[in-house]
Amino acid sequence: MPGFEVFGEEEKREIMEVLDTGVLFRYEFPEQRKGIYKVRTFEEKFAAYSGAKYGQAVTSGTVALKVALAVLGVGPGDEVITQGFTFVATWEAILDIGAVPVFTEIDETLNMDPADLEKKITDKTRAIIPVHMMGSAARIEEIVAIADRHGIPVIEDTAQAAGAKLNGKGLGSFGRLGTFSFDAVKTMTTGEGGMVITDDEELWRKMSEYHDHGHDHAQNPGGRGGEGRSFIGFNYRMMELQGAIGLAQLAKLDLMIETQKLHKTRLKEAAAGIPGATFRTQLDEEGDNATFFAFLMPDATKAQAVNAVLKAEGCGAIYFADNTWHYYPKWEHLLGGKTLAESGWPFVSHGKRRVVYDKDALPQSAEIMGRCLVFQVPIKMSEERLQEICAALEKAASAV
Repeated sequence: MPGFEVFGEEEKREIMEVLDTGVLFRYEFPEQRKGIYKVRTFEEKFAAYSGAKYGQAVTSGTVALKVALAVLGVGPGDEVITQGFTFVATWEAILDIGAVPVFTEIDETLNMDPADLEKKITDKTRAIIPVHMMGSAARIEEIVAIADRHGIPVIEDTAQAAGAKLNGKGLGSFGRLGTFSFDAVKTMTTGEGGMVITDDEELWRKMSEYHDHGHDHAQNPGGRGGEGRSFIGFNYRMMELQGAIGLAQLAKLDLMIETQKLHKTRLKEAAAGIPGATFRTQLDEEGDNATFFAFLMPDATKAQAVNAVLKAEGCGAIYFADNTWHYYPKWEHLLGGKTLAESGWPFVSHGKRRVVYDKDALPQSAEIMGRCLVFQVPIKMSEERLQEICAALEKAASAV
């Protein structure tokens, strides 16, 4: 990762087609744009690639989550369940829509633990957001089955797993809605940008209107329609330049994943020699998009000892137990209820605290994260660098 490593003539050609028309706005201006609708085409192709009927492009993966929550009718007074190992955007979107995030444990898939999910469902639960962290599938079939029994919709946060599959079915296509991020460090990127996919035409129509100030897209996606509005919305539109880059990157996605898999296999072979090392549980090894390589030691002390060797060799791994972006106990602004709103919203409503988070609330996750080490897997990695990391892993094997 990420996709900017393979920017080339394909992206330039797509971008120049937009610049030649002079139309950066995704809607309208049919005469000037000469039939070129990059965002519309990107939506159609990405949805088809992912195994869904409809796609709605937006400005970011964070916005994709908010749009998905909005069209499901989620708002104040509701709870939305997600996991304690995810990027902050997942729960930021929940809070921004007015709902309260509820966090589950992870298991050794490094994703949502279905057993803990069952315990967290209440009569206030309005949506469940499992996250396919680091390019690999959550136990999404089990999660959807649990959600269906309770009549709760599932939104798959697939921000880090574009192109990944479970038994041949694209991640993001199992739930009612699937969200994706195309930011600057994703395997495929549009710089900033996101997508929501679904098989539900009504939800797609609502997304289309909500992300464009509520405009009635009677002729969607090419025009804005008759200006009849059924509900308020906001501006979350992707522009044509992003759609152009997305088309070029999507055409390269399979090759990018294939290359990452080759690099990941080399890293895994090297790490296999470390005494006590095990690997993240993969439900479908072939379906992994190989954006990251994760392995686990028997305990936190041994994980830190291994990483000390790796760091000394200039090849330190990511230790997510100390990561401030992706791990529940490190989200000091969430735990402290910190906000710019003088009223204290969204943590406080009408003078009363809505929710208080305990940093020690997820002990199973803490145990797993404490012994987990992770490497990002670049698309372009020199043989020299790959050999350096593998040599460092082999040295760690003899040092612990």
